Amino acid sequence: MTQVRRAAERYRGGDREAGIDTRHAFSFSGFYDPENVNFGLLVACNEERLAPGAGFPLHPHRDVEIVTWVIEGELEHRDSAGHSTLVRPGDVQRLGAGSGLRHTERNAGAGPLRFVQMWLVPGAFGTEPEYEIVRGIADGTPFALPRTEAVLHVRRLADGERTAVPDAAFVYVHVVRGEALLGEQDLREGDAARIGDAEGLELRALGRAELLLWEMHAEPAYG
Repeated sequence: MTQVRRAAERYRGGDREAGIDTRHAFSFSGFYDPENVNFGLLVACNEERLAPGAGFPLHPHRDVEIVTWVIEGELEHRDSAGHSTLVRPGDVQRLGAGSGLRHTERNAGAGPLRFVQMWLVPGAFGTEPEYEIVRGIADGTPFALPRTEAVLHVRRLADGERTAVPDAAFVYVHVVRGEALLGEQDLREGDAARIGDAEGLELRALGRAELLLWEMHAEPAYG
């Protein structure tokens, strides 16, 4: 089963007067749809656009795995565990909030910042907070998310190039740039596909394309 969600269907949030424009794929903050709270372990996939100097002040997280992919610009991350990092295009940043920490995020560059931030429910709660960053992750190198049954795949495709969709109970495809075909479904920038019981599927780029694919083998187990 495949469900396509178009970029234009995302809920618009953020604070545009403060230079923050957010597009939510799932229920988030002031927007709640009981039919759209998660897919597999994924509970948020936010497209963020921050003007120079704009950002999110110090705020807390607990028991969530936060993965960030920068599309354009530089994201400055600082947290209460002492990490201070600039995240750039091609880097994968993971913040495992565990038992709790606080962090800030802002546009550290002179130009616009665009990034995708994805939240997943871990398999264990109350664990020690963790932080890691993978610089310049290679195309096709899987990033297995610790403490979850989830793997992130980055795909950068040339025109006409094909790539296999992972076989998994839940696969989430997000188009970062460009355009691709999933079977007969045309996916464009900002579109997403939610695939249940994926098996034997592939994506084909129409022009150059950059895609994020989440391979997930479980749903959240709360309590």
